[in-house]
Amino acid sequence: MAEPTGVGVLDRVMAILDAVEAAPRGASELARTLELSVPTAHRLVSAMTKHGLLQRDADGRHHIGPRFASSALAVAADPVLAEMRTRTGETAQLWVLRGEDRLCVASAESREELRAAVPVGTALPLSARGSAAKALTNAPAESGERWFESVSERTPQLCSVSTGVRYRGAVVAAVCLAAPVFRVAPGGPGAQYGALVDEAADRLESALRYA
Repeated sequence: MAEPTGVGVLDRVMAILDAVEAAPRGASELARTLELSVPTAHRLVSAMTKHGLLQRDADGRHHIGPRFASSALAVAADPVLAEMRTRTGETAQLWVLRGEDRLCVASAESREELRAAVPVGTALPLSARGSAAKALTNAPAESGERWFESVSERTPQLCSVSTGVRYRGAVVAAVCLAAPVFRVAPGGPGAQYGALVDEAADRLESALRYA
C-alpha cells in the first residue's frame, strides 16, 4: 500500500490502484474496502477509467488500465517496427489512445527519400481518420479482416494499414505500416501488408502478457 502524502485526491487514486492491483473490484466494493463514500468511489473510478488508469471488465470489476501498458509497449515495439521496416522498406509506427487523440509512441521510418514520416510524440485527432484511428476506435473493418486500411484518406497520396493491439480484451494501441501510394500494389496496403501488420500486433500482445 502506497504511503499517504497528504494530497487527498492523489492518495485516494493510489489507494484504488493498489486495491485493484491486488484483486479486481467494482466501484462499490472499492468504497467499502477503502472506506470511501459510494459517490466518491464511483466518481474517482469513472475519471480514472476515462484516463486509462483503470479498465472495467464485463463483470463490472476494475483492473489496472491500459495507460500502464504504454511504456512496455513502446519498448517491445522497437524491434518489431524495425523488422517491419526491413521487410517492407516502409515506415512502421505504434499509436496509442490519448483522450480524443492518437499519439505516436514508437516509429521506424523508411529510409526512402519519399516516405510517410510522423515523429514520435505526434498527436493527431481521431476525427482525422486514417487506418490507425480506425483500429484504435475498434470500428467495423470494411475488409472483413482484422486490419484496417486507408488510401489518401488523411493525407493525399499516402496509404496505410493498421491492426489493433489488445490488452485484457480492449484495444490499447495500433501498429501501422504507412507508405506512398505509388509504392503499394494495386490491391492496396491491406492486401499487400495486412498479414504482416497482424503478425506484428500478435507479437506485441504476447509481449504485454509477459510485461
